[in-house]
Amino acid sequence: MASKRQSVGTQLSFALYGAANRMARMHKPFLEPLGLTFPQYLVILELLNGAPLSVGALGARLDMDTGTITPLVKRLALAGMVTRKRDPADERRVLVDLSPRSRSLEAEVRGITDKIKSACQLTDQDLDKLRRTLEALAHPAIE
Repeated sequence: MASKRQSVGTQLSFALYGAANRMARMHKPFLEPLGLTFPQYLVILELLNGAPLSVGALGARLDMDTGTITPLVKRLALAGMVTRKRDPADERRVLVDLSPRSRSLEAEVRGITDKIKSACQLTDQDLDKLRRTLEALAHPAIE
């Protein structure tokens, strides 16, 4: 049986790729004045919700592997946005905390969410439904 030809534009993966790129681009004008990239913004946002965190815990919460999160945290430390220190209870673990500089940016960092919501022109209910759909796609329930 011959397979049916499908346009790239009809592929779910293409739609998700485009949406992810657009979302990152939408954040850029809000993040540039703060000196943050989109992945760095995610790290700062997660730390604002409870720091310090170990590098491993931070990576797990952001669904980033060690090879991604470690250099990201190192660059944030070099920029003076986070501190890194060994956990006194376990020298193998590195704890990441917000610096006073990044804490002073909390209102600006948290305010980006509302700016993005406004730019998306979706209701809170539509955004919540979309987020739940994407989370289900990214992390399907195991049966």
